Amino acid sequence: MSSLTNHTKRRWPFRRTRKILGVVAITALGITLASTAANAFLEQQEKSSTAQYGELVEVAGGSLNVVRAGTEGGQPLVLLSGLGTIAPALDFAPMIRELDAYDVIVVERFGYGYSDMSARDRTVENISTELHEALSSLDIGKPYVLAGHSIAGFYTLDYANRYPSEVSAVIGIDPTVATTQLEKHSAASGGINIIGILSAIGLVRTVVSVAPGAVDPTSDDFTTSELERMRQMTIWNFGNAAVADESARVASNAAALHGLTYPENIPVLHFLASDSVTTFPDWLESHKNQLKSVNRHEIVELKGLHNLHWTQSTAMAKKITQFLQDSAPSQAQSTPPQVQ
Repeated sequence: MSSLTNHTKRRWPFRRTRKILGVVAITALGITLASTAANAFLEQQEKSSTAQYGELVEVAGGSLNVVRAGTEGGQPLVLLSGLGTIAPALDFAPMIRELDAYDVIVVERFGYGYSDMSARDRTVENISTELHEALSSLDIGKPYVLAGHSIAGFYTLDYANRYPSEVSAVIGIDPTVATTQLEKHSAASGGINIIGILSAIGLVRTVVSVAPGAVDPTSDDFTTSELERMRQMTIWNFGNAAVADESARVASNAAALHGLTYPENIPVLHFLASDSVTTFPDWLESHKNQLKSVNRHEIVELKGLHNLHWTQSTAMAKKITQFLQDSAPSQAQSTPPQVQ
């Protein structure tokens, strides 16, 4: 009898603990579901009451958002954002203002801005094909200048080799170079998108609400309305499926571009951030190696962090115009506009 009593006493704390854990789990699940529903409802309300910028263009797999600014009839200049940029057309706002004399076209890839948030595999081939389809559907002059920030260095390189007759020059804003070292840093694709889940349940909304400055660009060159819009779109777009897949394919995309260089007759200008040059010992050398076979190329180091277009747009715009003027054939190509 004593043994049975002792055995019952030992089981009772375990049963109580299990019951408590069950209650906690059910409560947590309830809070998570309620938070997810509230986040989805608020997002729907915000999107319905906020005017969308840009124009949706149909390409293979869905819709891409395209924003045009500057001067109609000016030299076309296409801007491509870095990995995970929430709203490229807003992120490039300081640079767009400085390039006002050009016909500036910002193509927001799948997972960015107002483009669709899911897409087919984010390979360099698919991304280049989608970009080409989008640009081909627009009424813009050819050839055009391609300008890409960070990971967009992959896409400008691939695009220039696939469609060389449509590219007059390439501008890199601290662009990523496909190095052997980068190829080894592979991330597993097809797994659970943890960041996307955390965003869906409202965690990103909470962070942005509590500390909005945490997601703001480190620059004084943005307007209040631009900052507010980017915060709102961070809540909507952060951790989406397309960007998650693009992130997972950085190594495989680097491998696909291994050994590829720009066509020798396409002028290339690379702006490198002093912080990147200091932080990554091979940053400058890898860019020199990529451009050594290009007839007309230049590397300009500017003081600042990786997002040079946030703080160095004025200097970059002036240098871009000078570079394009110096690179333009005297007869075959008109002189690029002056940027004041």
